[in-house]
Amino acid sequence: MTSGKSERSPKDMAISLLVLLVPIALLLAFYRGFLGGDQPTTVDPAPAIEQARSANVFPVSQPEGLGSDWSTVSARYQTVEGGANLRLGYLTPEGRGVQLLQSNVPAERLLPAELTGQAQPQGPTELGGRNWQRYTARDNQQALVLLEPNRTVIVVGDARDNELRELAGSLR
Repeated sequence: MTSGKSERSPKDMAISLLVLLVPIALLLAFYRGFLGGDQPTTVDPAPAIEQARSANVFPVSQPEGLGSDWSTVSARYQTVEGGANLRLGYLTPEGRGVQLLQSNVPAERLLPAELTGQAQPQGPTELGGRNWQRYTARDNQQALVLLEPNRTVIVVGDARDNELRELAGSLR
């Protein structure tokens, strides 16, 4: 007859758990070390930029001279109600997200939709020979906005001011 007492000791359970955790730790180390599991997935922005240029609905600028530590993580051109948008998403050298939006949607509709309804100019700044406006955006993000006759350019993200300025100033 068997007694009500379990035959397994805490030592047996610890060994069983260890047998399961060691392969998981090895797989995780392989994924991060050899497969670049912590690296962002990068995309080529050229097709989206070319699509926007061929549509010829607004002048298209692209960043030039950004360091190799900037990663393009998204790129999309699309027509929207009232115009078209070119969105390029970046991961900065400090690992923060920044989005570059170029659009011919009227600024009075675009800015509230992209920043917030309460977005107000915080003052001008000159970058690359152009007069940009600083804005606050949602969720403690900052934005730089360039208002031109045929398009609006927005650089927005949770990056530091110097990184926003670097991206905005690199547009050619």
